[in-house]
Amino acid sequence: MIAFAKRHARTVALAFGAGLLLAASLPPWGWWPLAFAGLALLDRLLADQPALTRFRRGWLVAAALLFPTLSWLITFTAPGYVIAAAYYSAVFAIACAVTPPSAPARWIALPGAWLLAEAFRDRWPFGGVPVSRLAMGQVASPLVHVVRLGGTLSLDLLTVVAGMALAAAVARHWRHASVALAAVVVVVVGGAVAPHGHDVGSFRAAIVQGGGPQGTRFFDADAPVVFQRHVQATDLVQPPVDLVLWPEDIVNIEGPVTNAPEGAVLRALARRLRANLLFGSVEGDGDHFHNRQVAIDRNGDFVDAYEKVRRVPFGEYVPLRWLLEPIAGGSLIARDAVIGTGPAVLHTDAAVFGVCESWEIFFPDRARAAIRDGGEVLLNPTNGASFHGSIVQSQQIASSRLRAIETGRWVLQAAPTGFSAIIDADGTVLQRTGISEEKVLQGVVERRHGSTIATRVGDWPALAVACALVALGWLVERRRRVTPREGP
Repeated sequence: MIAFAKRHARTVALAFGAGLLLAASLPPWGWWPLAFAGLALLDRLLADQPALTRFRRGWLVAAALLFPTLSWLITFTAPGYVIAAAYYSAVFAIACAVTPPSAPARWIALPGAWLLAEAFRDRWPFGGVPVSRLAMGQVASPLVHVVRLGGTLSLDLLTVVAGMALAAAVARHWRHASVALAAVVVVVVGGAVAPHGHDVGSFRAAIVQGGGPQGTRFFDADAPVVFQRHVQATDLVQPPVDLVLWPEDIVNIEGPVTNAPEGAVLRALARRLRANLLFGSVEGDGDHFHNRQVAIDRNGDFVDAYEKVRRVPFGEYVPLRWLLEPIAGGSLIARDAVIGTGPAVLHTDAAVFGVCESWEIFFPDRARAAIRDGGEVLLNPTNGASFHGSIVQSQQIASSRLRAIETGRWVLQAAPTGFSAIIDADGTVLQRTGISEEKVLQGVVERRHGSTIATRVGDWPALAVACALVALGWLVERRRRVTPREGP
């Protein structure tokens, strides 16, 4: 009994160790090589175990990954945080359970099963929660170039392939380790030389961060104070500039901003700076509200607006409100955001801006939509002020970098309290603010045309490869079981 308890405790410790290694590979820590060690340890935990054991151990590993890195969800709903982290751990546990138990079949199938779990998490429930994914940690690694070929899912897959190469090497299965490593190198080189668009001109940009305390949701913030901070910070802009970008949610009013006093102030700012001013506006509309990014031209005229399409569950709308409201009551937001339906771009005389507003930057399909609609530069106006710490803010920067590389576009990220950043088309962070500081980032930004392979094909090739790897893994497993062993 004592021996069993010791073995069980050791298994739990190894599972938590594997998950924590994976967590440490993600922002804000970003120690990306640890992901491969965590995946190799996960492989040892799954080796030659029955399906139910693979499920339990996979859940423990995923829980150690997700409970720390999803802790920001407590801001919206503490019970929801526990449910979400446990549920998504179960998604990855299922991926482990459907992976063959023996090697090399396990090494072949696990990358595909992991990708399918990520793809499911991208989409369901409530439109998906694609955060705390392995790809975010690998944005600083040599593997990142693969996203030009197959998007973020392909980077998730390649990360697990590299982890399985390490697992095979540890098991001294040199043939499989060599084949997996060679596949990783070929795909990475292919991504590095793949098309990534071309420069068609430039403009001068200024990103305004007003500063202030963290941990304040926009419904609870003192709206006039937030607005005034950004008016004041805009005085730091050094003309000439072609674009002044404000974050999400800076104007928080009832009714259209075009008729509000805040709108008149913004029009005057645009005229004074002789620049296009883009700002985030929350506009109450009865039982709902609009979350928009609005453009004012150099003459002070309202010229375009984009309404957010992907809403934050429990932050901008309440799923199953009819069921949860009698239980949660006042802890839920009072009204839901309207879903945007227009093109994912803002037209100005400086550039055509593709918009991935805040939460949307985690969804590659929103960036692809912006490029299809003619986006020459991507904007990520966001509101990181809702969260304590820097987990979400760091993961947003990583996601903005991934969107830059995937699409071959510069990305401008603007947040009221951090992080704001200027990111070039290779995913390099050229400038970045700190948390809570008042600051303006200024620089020359390239307008770019052309498409990467990822923006043309989307996620389907990566999904097809994942399905093929799972099927191939089980085929290898089946042949191993039916092939008689040689000799006595």
